[in-house]
Amino acid sequence: MIRKSLTAMALVAASPFASAQPVSMCVFDVIGANGDFYNFVKDYALEMKSHGVDFQLKPYTDEGVAIGDFNAGQCDAVAATDIRIRPFNKFTGSISAVGAIPTYDNLKTLLATLAQPKAAPLMKDNGYEVLGIVPVGAGYLFVNDRSIDTAGELAGKRMATLDYQKDAIHMVNYVKATVVPSDITNFAGKFNNGSVDTAYAPAFAYEALELYKGIGDKGGVVDYPLAQLTLQMVARDEVLDDETAQKAREVAWGMFPQAMNLIEKQEAAIPDEKWVRIPEKDIRGYQEMFRENRIEMRDGVNGAPDVYHPKMMGLLSKIRCASNPSAAECTAANRE
Repeated sequence: MIRKSLTAMALVAASPFASAQPVSMCVFDVIGANGDFYNFVKDYALEMKSHGVDFQLKPYTDEGVAIGDFNAGQCDAVAATDIRIRPFNKFTGSISAVGAIPTYDNLKTLLATLAQPKAAPLMKDNGYEVLGIVPVGAGYLFVNDRSIDTAGELAGKRMATLDYQKDAIHMVNYVKATVVPSDITNFAGKFNNGSVDTAYAPAFAYEALELYKGIGDKGGVVDYPLAQLTLQMVARDEVLDDETAQKAREVAWGMFPQAMNLIEKQEAAIPDEKWVRIPEKDIRGYQEMFRENRIEMRDGVNGAPDVYHPKMMGLLSKIRCASNPSAAECTAANRE
């Protein structure tokens, strides 16, 4: 018995996990510890053990509380949406810029680029470092009336808008809709009980947050990606050395196929008849409208908040034009 115990202790001591550096991480998932994105971070943490880091995860269903605890020093790192990450890294926090990444192929190109060692300097800002970026899915407009299928139809409609998402508030005001201040914990309830006419969310919310209730018989999901949402892992930049931090970003990038497989299933789970298709000519008009707004929010002009990082806007423009060189924006005098 003593020999067996000593053998077990020796195996533990020899394990690469035995000396792993403990790093506490506050993890946001609106579903909590049973959520898909919390489980993504669990997989990420498991992989990072073999690279000498033992992420100790704490689930949060309220993103504001997760960020608050991270700010208060109760966690060494935090996993949260890019919208909440903006105060820590404006560059990666600008990935969800409105209309900036129209396809998942564009998103793949972007995340592959950001996972490269030459992008490492851009992952550090304000004393924080981004340790990984995982897709959450395109954000779509959920509506309680299928006739709300153009920007003009949004005028006067009540839109659940995250009260800390300055770019969304600017866009809602731009289309002359009514901002109904909300947060991640209550926007779905407001849409489902009819307090608002529209809500903005990835496809997973259709079932997970029961947005099908708000859609009812007359509503739908507008089939146009308003933005690409991501979950980003951020730590204080002294937590991991540069080599380990780079490995962490590469591990997160390696999870891209797994994340996209889940997103595709979530989008496929929305019945085909619930999607509201938009004519191509209207899409071209929206793309230009969004581009003009991105420039305003990059430069902080015309009353727009200064929320987008110029380098990210330039990189995303290059990616879009590489995949669609005939687009009007690619020859525009004021190209991003």
